[in-house]
Amino acid sequence: MLTIATSPVLYPLSDRAVLRLTGDDRTKYLQGQVTCDVAALEAGDACPGGHCDSKGKLWAPFWLANLGEQLLLLLNHSLVARQLPELKKFAVFSKVEVEDASDRWQVFGLAGEGLSHWLNHHVGDGNLWQGGIVIPVAAEHALLVLPLDAELPELPRGSEQEWQGLMIQAGLPDMSAEHQGEYIPQMLNLQALGGISFNKGCYMGQETVARAKYRGANKKAMFVLAGKASGKIAVNQDLELQLGDNWRRAGTVLSHWQRGEDCLLTAVLNKDLDADTVLRLKDQPDSRLQLQPLPYDLVD
Repeated sequence: MLTIATSPVLYPLSDRAVLRLTGDDRTKYLQGQVTCDVAALEAGDACPGGHCDSKGKLWAPFWLANLGEQLLLLLNHSLVARQLPELKKFAVFSKVEVEDASDRWQVFGLAGEGLSHWLNHHVGDGNLWQGGIVIPVAAEHALLVLPLDAELPELPRGSEQEWQGLMIQAGLPDMSAEHQGEYIPQMLNLQALGGISFNKGCYMGQETVARAKYRGANKKAMFVLAGKASGKIAVNQDLELQLGDNWRRAGTVLSHWQRGEDCLLTAVLNKDLDADTVLRLKDQPDSRLQLQPLPYDLVD
């Protein structure tokens, strides 16, 4: 439905927040707060992860980048108002400063055939570049985080909505404030994306996350849906699945892309759904959505 460009395209992203951690204890502090293994990242490395409340429910999924003297968290801007105070809650006991640094960074998506070659030519070895960082997120897809005064690549520009569609096709989660406190990390497939370490030790919500893995307590996952919808789609819109002649509530829209009637979206649904399950948007009875294969295995 969405095809990757035949050459690299730059997608300005205005909806991404950048949180920054500095100070001698930045790695140790964040290691005790989030699902991923912060201590395993060298300068120039990055990974997905999640920040949970004490019950294991997500405040935010994010991309974490190690720039050497600072750690950056990239996440949906709508999550910051509730998430940042939680991330800072225990910082007073450590040598760390946690702040919203969004006004000092610019964030872009990069995607297109030949992106790897382009990055090798312009960035070279490693991912640190112009005081910022390139974060590979999928094959021929990357995030680019640069200081405000950095020189931007001379590439064609794409739209933010198109980037969202590319991320949905890649099975990468994005969550808005409407869903904070609803999902454990495995419901957004973070374990399948390398965003959860099960041997790093304790962190906020770790008991719930571990129970979901070792006791099979999680029955839901994030799926990609594609289909037709004549009306506008919104985050948190109700979804229904077809059971014979009837329809039953199945979940809500997590993220979405739409061009005309064509649409892609993600939703957290029961893991045992049949591949040919038909779904629709509750307030658009004529809409029809089908499950799409994920580009990775849904491991526990």
